[in-house]
Formats: sequence, C-alpha cells, structure tokens
Amino acid sequence: MAALLGFLGSYHFLTAVLLSLAVVLVHGDIHSSFNMGYEVKRNEVKSCDFFQGSWVFDDSFNPLYDSSSCPFIGGGFDCQKNGRPDRNYLKYRWQPNNCALPRFNGIDFLEKYKNKKILFVGDSLSNNMWRSLICMLHSAIPNPNYTFASRGLLSTFSLPEYGVSVNWLKNGFLVDMAYEKIGKVLKLDSISTGHLWLGADVLIFNSYHWWTHSGRFQSWDYFQYGNKTVKEMDHMEAYKIAMTTWANWVDTNIDPSKTRVFFQGVAAVHFNAKEWGEPSDKGCIKQTEPLKGSTYPGPPVPGEAILKTVLSKMTKPAYLLDITLLTQLRKDGHPSIYAGAGPKFIDCSHWCLAGVPDTWNQLLYAALVQS
Repeated sequence: MAALLGFLGSYHFLTAVLLSLAVVLVHGDIHSSFNMGYEVKRNEVKSCDFFQGSWVFDDSFNPLYDSSSCPFIGGGFDCQKNGRPDRNYLKYRWQPNNCALPRFNGIDFLEKYKNKKILFVGDSLSNNMWRSLICMLHSAIPNPNYTFASRGLLSTFSLPEYGVSVNWLKNGFLVDMAYEKIGKVLKLDSISTGHLWLGADVLIFNSYHWWTHSGRFQSWDYFQYGNKTVKEMDHMEAYKIAMTTWANWVDTNIDPSKTRVFFQGVAAVHFNAKEWGEPSDKGCIKQTEPLKGSTYPGPPVPGEAILKTVLSKMTKPAYLLDITLLTQLRKDGHPSIYAGAGPKFIDCSHWCLAGVPDTWNQLLYAALVQS
C-alpha cells in the first residue's frame, strides 16, 4: 500500500509538472518562465540597472504577439505586412549586464492596474510604444472584449473586464504651440493643456524628435520664451527650456502617491551608417542584425544628456525609461523601406511592431515590479 501511495504521489507530481509545462508552451514563454521564480525576479529587479546591456539572439524567444493578430499596429509599423522578408530581428532579446529582465506578464499588469488609467503623452515614438503595449495586453487575454476609439488628438484602448484604459494623447512638444498672426509660435515656458494629463494613474511622457526638425520638416515659425520672440535659436537650448517647463509642471501639479510619472527617453535614429562603421550602407536599409556589445561607436544623442540633467533637478522625479543605448544598437529594428509608403520612403526613426518597442514596455513593466 505504501508503495502504491508513493507511486500515486509521484504520478500527481509529474502530472502537475506536465500541466505547468503545457501552460507555458501555450503562452510561448518557456525560456523565461523557467528562468527564475517571481519572488527571485522581484528581489533581483530591485537592484538591477536594466539599461546597460546588449542584444542577444535567442531562437527560443518569441514576441508576445503576432503582428497579423493585433488590429492596432497601424500601417507604418507593420513591417511584416509591408513586405519585410527577414524575421530574425524578432529573435533578439535585451539582456542587462548583471541581471535578468522580467518577461512581460499581461495578466499581472492588468491586475495591478485594475480600474486604472494609463496615459501616454508625446509624439509618434510615444504612439509607437503605446501601440506596442496595447498589442501586448490584447494578446494576454483569450478573445478579449475591448474598445478602441480615436477622437481628435486622443486615442483610447480599454478592457472593460479589468476597467483598464490605455490612452495616447498626441503632443510632440509638451509645451504650447500657438497660432498667431506672425505664424506658429512655440512657447517654451507655457503649458496650457496640462489639465488633460490630470487624473491618470500612470503618465508616460515623451518629447525629443520634433525638436531636431529643421527646414521644411520644422513645424513652427518662431520660438517664444519670457518676453522674447525669435525666429531661430539653438534647438537643443529650446528643448532644455521646454523640458524644464514640463518638469516644473510635474513638480507643481502631480501627487506621486497617486500618479506614477515616467519619461520614455530618447530613441536613436539610424540614417547615417558612418556612425557604426559602414559608410557604404544607406542608413537602416537592409540592416538585419543589431550591433554587438554594450557600446555604440557613434556620437551621443544630444537630447539624452539634456533630459537627464532636467530630470535630476525635479523635486518629484520622473522615472526615466533610458532607451537610448538599447535603441542605438538596433539599426535593424526600423521599418526602413517597409513602412507602407513605397520603396522611396525610408523610415529609420520609428520601429517595427512587433519589435524593439516591446522591450520598452517590458522595461516599463519591470519598473512597476520594482515598486
């Protein structure tokens, strides 16, 4: 009898293991789910610098969603639909130097933010990250009941079952743009739309790329700060003034006990292949693998240092999702000629979905685990 009971106990144990394995296989996360237990992850996460690391090719690694099954990607980011022939760029995972990055858990995310509002505020790179996150959440639930709507500058994705809404508010400068008789005036020390940011439980801000535009790509005519209105000034100096205005708004208006504030960070572009030692290449065209190692051979992104300086002076600091290095290394992650606008249109600033922005949201999730 004892032998029979022992056999049955071993049988039930084996059955439980096999069932657990089956669940992991269904969710495509066998590699990272068996990496370590949740509590071990949590302890390790608290002392981890997620932003220093390298990209590792892992054939067992799969995105958390398939672009063909997510209805929210948008034409410009859907590289596979637009004819990109390679898929290895989907097999790289970000590996911090001294720890493991927790695998994104959509159900855990939704449980943590049940009946909460998450708001992205920023430019098209903010939109890139927002669409990635809602695809990740959409795929976490079998046959999800959701709503998706866009009205004016605001787009909203919600899951009524959890009471969670994930929103994107288009605002590339964060400070005011006024339409006056002289033209479009970028007011570096004024924020009149901040009331639209209030009431969110999580705020993820982003602003940088629009500040680098010039010539016909520039969307303003004048800068204004204090009593001065000027036709031109150093764009990075203007960026510093504007980000300081934004930081002061956060310090004045946000209660950290009610709202978590993140800044998305500065994503790299890859238009100049000389930066990584391939001068004969045309930017990101035909790039199929990341740069190896943990350093970028090209020049720093000017906005990165400015942003870090501004954030360091806040009395209610925002959490910086410091994505600069990990994006600098991913010259292969852009839509390139597969942005859906024909082969003459080359996009080396946005990112394919699925792809690199999924890691940004994995970093967001890890930061929430830290707290």
